[in-house]
Amino acid sequence: MSLSQRLAPSEKLSDAEVENGLRWMLRDGVCSHSMETLALGPILVAYALYFEASNLAIGLLAALPNLAQLTLLPAVQVVEKVRRRRLLAVLFAAVSRPMLLVMAAAVLLPSKELGLAVLLGALTLRYAFGAFVGCAWNSWVRDLVPEGRMGQVFAQRLIWMTAMGMAVSLGASLFVDEWKVWMPGQEAHGYAILLVLAFVCGAAGTYCVMRMPEPAMPPAERHLPLIERLAQPLKDGNFRNLVIFLGTWNFAINLAAPFFTVYLYKRLGLSVTMVTVLLIVSQAANIAVLKTWGRIADKMSNKGVLTVAAPLFVLSIFLWTFTTLPEKHAMTTPLLVVIHILTGISTAGVTLASGNIGLKLAPRGAAASYLSVASLVTAVCAGVAPIFGGLFADWFADRELTLILRWTEPETRHLFQAINLRHWDFFFGLAAILGLLSLNRLRQVREVGEVEEDIVLEELMATARQGMRNLTSVAGLRVAATYPMEMLFRHTRRRRRRDKQDGAPTDPPTPPATSSPDGLTP
Repeated sequence: MSLSQRLAPSEKLSDAEVENGLRWMLRDGVCSHSMETLALGPILVAYALYFEASNLAIGLLAALPNLAQLTLLPAVQVVEKVRRRRLLAVLFAAVSRPMLLVMAAAVLLPSKELGLAVLLGALTLRYAFGAFVGCAWNSWVRDLVPEGRMGQVFAQRLIWMTAMGMAVSLGASLFVDEWKVWMPGQEAHGYAILLVLAFVCGAAGTYCVMRMPEPAMPPAERHLPLIERLAQPLKDGNFRNLVIFLGTWNFAINLAAPFFTVYLYKRLGLSVTMVTVLLIVSQAANIAVLKTWGRIADKMSNKGVLTVAAPLFVLSIFLWTFTTLPEKHAMTTPLLVVIHILTGISTAGVTLASGNIGLKLAPRGAAASYLSVASLVTAVCAGVAPIFGGLFADWFADRELTLILRWTEPETRHLFQAINLRHWDFFFGLAAILGLLSLNRLRQVREVGEVEEDIVLEELMATARQGMRNLTSVAGLRVAATYPMEMLFRHTRRRRRRDKQDGAPTDPPTPPATSSPDGLTP
C-alpha cells in the first residue's frame, strides 16, 4: 500500500477510531513539544549569542518563526485544493524538520557571521514549510476532536506537553553547563547536539501524526479564489473581533517576551541552568492549573477564561520592571520566582482558551480559511513586535526614567527609588499597557454559553480554597495564599455593580444566532 493510500481520509470515523486518534494526538504533542523545547527558547538564544548576535538579530530570531507564517496564504489554497490534510501535514513535516540539522551544522562553518546567517535562514525555511503543517493540522483537528470535549482534550494534551518540556529543558540545560566543563571553548557544539536531538523528536512526532485518523473534509459548496476565501472570516463580525484581539494581544506580549531570556543572561547574569529552573517553575505552575482552566472553558466559556488569565499575564510582564532598582537587589530572585509562577498560571489559560475559542468560532468545512486568517494576523503581529524591540533596543540603552520618593527629617534626608526604567524595562512597561488596551476588543467577542468573568473568578476561588484545604489546616496560610485572587474577585464584582448602577451595559448585546448557508454571520 502506497503512502498516499495509507494516509487517505475516512468518510466516517467510529468512536473507537476517534479515541485512538486522540491518543496519537497526545503523543504527537509530547514529541513535537520536546522538539520545540530543544530548538527554541533559552537554548536557541544562547546558541545565537555564541555567534555574537546583535539585539536586532535576537529580534529577528524571535520574529522569523512568526513572519514565516505568511506562507499560510498558499497553504490555505493547497489544503482547500488537495483536501487531504494528513498527507499534507506529513509531507511538509518531512521537509521542514530536517532544517534543524542545518541549524546544527552552522557551528561547523568557518565564521560566526556566516553561521548566524545560516541559522536564521534555516529557521526561516523550517517555519515557512511548517506553516503548511499547521494549516492542515488545525483544520484536521477541528473536525476530529468532539466540540464538547475540546477544553478537556487540549488541557490534557498541554499538561503532558508541559511536563515533558520541563524534563527536557532541565536535562538540556544541565547538559549544556556540563558540556562547557568537558569541552571548554566548544560550548556551541553542545547546542548543535541538542538540535540534532530536536530533529529526532520531530521525526517521532511525524510518525504519530501518520497514525491519527482523518475525517474527510466536507465538500466545498463552490470554489472561491484565495483572496475571497481569506476575506470570508473578516466579513464575520464576531470572528473579526477575535482576530483583532489576537493580533493586538500578540503584538503587545511579543514586544518584550522574546527579550526576557536576553535580560536574564545579560542584565542579571544568570546561568543557562538557572534560567531553565525558572522556566520549569513556570511550567509547573502551568500544569497545576491546566485542568482547572480546561474544566472552566468547557463548563462556562473560553472567553471567560481569557478575561481572567490575560490581565494576570499583563501583571506578570509589568513586574519585570521591578527586578532591578536599578541593579539586582535582595528581592530580585524571589520576584523572578513570583513572576514565573504568575506567567505559568496565566499562560495556561491564555494558550488553552485562545486556541479553543478560534476552533469553536470557526464553522465546520471552512475551518482552514478561518483559522489560517487568525494564525496569519497573529503571526504578522507577533513577528513585527520583536523587530521593533530589536531596532529600538540600542536607543533605549542610553535612556533612563526614575521615580524617587524623598523623606526629609530635621537632620537627615532619605531617598528611595520607587521605580527605575531603562533599556528593556521600557519594553516591559509598554507591553503591559498595550496588553491591557487589547482586552477592550476581547469584550466584543461573542461566544455561545459565555459567562461573566466574576463567575469564572468564583470558580477559581472555589478551586483555590479547596486546594488549600487539602494542603494545610492553618487558616492564616489559606487566607494568605488566596488573597490575590480574592482581591481580583472583589474588584471585578465592585466594577460590575458600579456599571449596573450607572445604567451602562457590561457587554454589548448578543446578536441573533442566525447564519447564512456558507457559515457566515449576516
